[in-house]
Amino acid sequence: MPSSRLERVEESATIKIANAANKLKSEGIDIISFSLGEPDFDTPGHICKAAADAMYRGETHYAPSDGIPELREAIANKLVNENKLDFTPNDVLVTPGAKQAIFEIIMSVLDDNDEAILPDPSWVSYSPCIKFAGANPVWAPTDPDNGFMPYGIEELVTDKTKLIIVNSPCNPTGGVYDKEMLKTVADLAIDHDLLVISDEIYEKIIYDKKHISMGSLDGMHDRTITVNGFSKAYAMTGWRLGYVAAIPELMSGFKKIHSHSVSSATTFAQFGGVAALEGPQEPVNNMITEFKARRDILIDGLNKIGFKCKRPDGAFYAFADVSEFGNGDEVADKLLQEAHVAVTPGSGFGASSKDFIRISYATSQERIREALQRIEETLL
Repeated sequence: MPSSRLERVEESATIKIANAANKLKSEGIDIISFSLGEPDFDTPGHICKAAADAMYRGETHYAPSDGIPELREAIANKLVNENKLDFTPNDVLVTPGAKQAIFEIIMSVLDDNDEAILPDPSWVSYSPCIKFAGANPVWAPTDPDNGFMPYGIEELVTDKTKLIIVNSPCNPTGGVYDKEMLKTVADLAIDHDLLVISDEIYEKIIYDKKHISMGSLDGMHDRTITVNGFSKAYAMTGWRLGYVAAIPELMSGFKKIHSHSVSSATTFAQFGGVAALEGPQEPVNNMITEFKARRDILIDGLNKIGFKCKRPDGAFYAFADVSEFGNGDEVADKLLQEAHVAVTPGSGFGASSKDFIRISYATSQERIREALQRIEETLL
């Protein structure tokens, strides 16, 4: 019999819709997929070469549990120079994906019946991780007309609150927190002695704004746990390579869970991570330029159809209000079954998002235009 722990969490909405789309694909149906958060670009060649070279010279054995020294040093240098975060290699733990880092953090810092505040909507795995730890997610409302910025967070803090989660740029909304919003969260964390997870996995995929790391704000270095990785910026989703940076008092707990679960990230993949950080960044810049062009095509098309969707400032998602045509679950099902376009219903990201769908524009401009045409023909 399954454990009661499994009853606390629901199936991933993104994986569920992807499985449904793949089933139709297996039947020979041409599905345009806007469901998974995965860049459709190949990993840059110099990164692949670095990993292959490492493999062929024998880097196929266990790595140090917290990551190879070369990668931890490269990450620490990146955090200091790009993010204004005062970390050393000893403050860095390399994980098999940023999701594993988040799981280890939450399992380490939350006790039974603790509370963790997260925006509604939020990435589908935050809430299940909190529930796995025996704690309770507390949802902060957000304003769709103001880039889905949360508000009223101070009213949610109780004596059980221990953690706030910040994800900027945000999955699923593409919202980017400005310094004022981050300072609001920082002031709350300092006043109530709270920890903050700053999930910065989309930091480089940002358009007309500037990314600011939560831990760089005054008073936030010691209470911010910074999570990042290589999957989005460097199109390395299948490499499963992420990292967390925090002060030693927090890091010791993450490492304990890490050593007794995954042991370490894949050895030769970590050498690819070094090449990603220290090598040419033109592939990243080119990808962002293409994402921005896709964003503009998609948002203009969605609003023409009648969806309500503001232009996101980061990531590669549009979070569209489809209430003119039904709730998000109904519209997502109709689009999959009739238009053969796979999108993710907003209900998977938070209770207040039932009238929304998430559209990942990690596909070609040609396919985006074709999908818009299919959607229009199906709904209008």
